[in-house]
Amino acid sequence: MSLEVLGPGLLTTVQDAGRPGWRHAGVGVAGALDGWSLAVANRLVGNAPDAAALEITLAGPTLRLRRAATIALCGATLDADADGVPRPVTLPAGATLRLGGCRDGARTLLAVAGGLAVDAVLGSASTDLRGGFGGQQGRALLRGDVLPLRDDAPPAVTDRVRIAPWWVDPTPDLDLAREAVLRVLRGSDATAPADALSAQPWRVDAASDRQGLRLEGAALAIADRRERVSEPVAPGTVQLPPGGAPIVLLGDAQTHGGYPRIAHVIRADRPRLAQLRPGDAVRFVRCDAATAHALNDAQRVRLARMALAIAARRQRDAASTGWRIG
Repeated sequence: MSLEVLGPGLLTTVQDAGRPGWRHAGVGVAGALDGWSLAVANRLVGNAPDAAALEITLAGPTLRLRRAATIALCGATLDADADGVPRPVTLPAGATLRLGGCRDGARTLLAVAGGLAVDAVLGSASTDLRGGFGGQQGRALLRGDVLPLRDDAPPAVTDRVRIAPWWVDPTPDLDLAREAVLRVLRGSDATAPADALSAQPWRVDAASDRQGLRLEGAALAIADRRERVSEPVAPGTVQLPPGGAPIVLLGDAQTHGGYPRIAHVIRADRPRLAQLRPGDAVRFVRCDAATAHALNDAQRVRLARMALAIAARRQRDAASTGWRIG
């Protein structure tokens, strides 16, 4: 009942929906940066949408399943995918899963039916790389790691790879073929040129990580360079350091910062934000709060409808084939 790591990939971590409610204690949210793909991958294998899964960054791991199990990949298309669409795949016991580089996007979520049996820390199984806790000993996976699987789902029974003939369409919430355009709310800091953020395209710097995306472009001027009091920040906050190159904070961001907060990426655009990779171009457009709420509500409705459709299809497949789903 476990998953053996034969090769770790570039950066593979255990992540769930994150660790909210601890920012007052200086603990960040962590969690899957692309929460949409986490939820869809989990739904495809019958898990709760916030179940712990593996977040794969840029290049995937090599894994061995010690028992038959159903998996799903959602997010960036990996070299292992036949056609890059999210769907359930059932693998026999002893199967080796070799996941190559991301063809598009930066991150893929790998869900296993039943979920990963990882102890929760402060209510979450997510890996906090900056704090060094959660997930697999607070770090990325290493060769030789063995991740136990939960037995919540009925065990899969198969002697060969079985690929579901159906799939889900992740657009418009995760359309990696389109230009990356992120909608932002005006920041609370009036000492920096918020409108200037939208006046030019930006490119993702190679120094980006799970803490934040660093952007390259014509430097923005800071109107007020006086020493500042540290203020709360959150995933999605756009900060402007003294050098004039913005940083968009991600899941592993600190809880407070002293740089001007010139904008905030809306929640509905976080999946696309999480998929930006070094060298990608990105543009920002202004958005108001009412529109941001409406877009977030619409995204939640799409996910709920998708969950109902997936559940119905899984039950139909089980009834028609006699397979045990899980």
